[in-house]
Amino acid sequence: MASRNESASRAPADHADRAASRIEVTGLGKRFLTPKGEVFTALRDVTFTVEPGRFCAVVGPTGCGKSTTLSMVSGLDRPSEGSVKVGGREVSGITGGISFMFQTDALLPWKTVAGNVELGPLFRGVGKRQARTLARDWLRRVGLAGFEDHHPHQLSGGMRKRVAMAAALINEPRILLMDEPFGALDVQTKAIMQTELLGLWEQLRPSVLFITHDLDEAVALADRVVVMTSGPGTVKAVYEVDLPRPRGAVQDLRYEPHFLETQHRIWESLREEVQRAYALTAGADA
Repeated sequence: MASRNESASRAPADHADRAASRIEVTGLGKRFLTPKGEVFTALRDVTFTVEPGRFCAVVGPTGCGKSTTLSMVSGLDRPSEGSVKVGGREVSGITGGISFMFQTDALLPWKTVAGNVELGPLFRGVGKRQARTLARDWLRRVGLAGFEDHHPHQLSGGMRKRVAMAAALINEPRILLMDEPFGALDVQTKAIMQTELLGLWEQLRPSVLFITHDLDEAVALADRVVVMTSGPGTVKAVYEVDLPRPRGAVQDLRYEPHFLETQHRIWESLREEVQRAYALTAGADA
């Protein structure tokens, strides 16, 4: 396997049409009807861009519409107003060339590890033998060689996340959407998975839109952090993260002075929204 430095240096050449992975969210709004028939505004005038091959994290308090935004980029949902464009084309259905990694594993329990990972190539029309070869290669990349014939229930939580990551990346997507993929893991396993994600991302360089509640995670992984307000969600601020790439182990990165400075600067903006959202829910519960 190529080194991370080699992979990063050749990545732009591997993806000639990088403009196809540009994500543009403009004036995005989303409204729902509540069970009482009232209109609830989840998102209002959300605007940001993910440049080709860049890693963008979105942070904000619970209920600010982060996951709703992600669903509209993927084409699983449609906006009430505004637009989402991928590669310059407005999203009007399921967006091609995208992989989605959810908070839950989303693995088929009756299939083996290899059987889950090879589904993507099979759906694209790749032959069974080639798909199985690709699946085994990706399982090796995520450190699961020897576990191909296990079933999901026979794996730890971290191992299942590795399977999910292999399944998301095996098609070499131009865009990777991730909705709190490591949120349920313990701190140590989470740091390992974050480091592994960075290494794999350096090899493929898809555009990434990453939803998280964890500001440390956002700063460690991303090139850009979008801070959203408490509901209705809108973009409060966008911060560039200028930590050099390729980045080392996440658990070490968090002790570097520049990381701490960046994290503190973004937290000053995010903290107000977290406190506001908490006050609103506490008032509703009272």
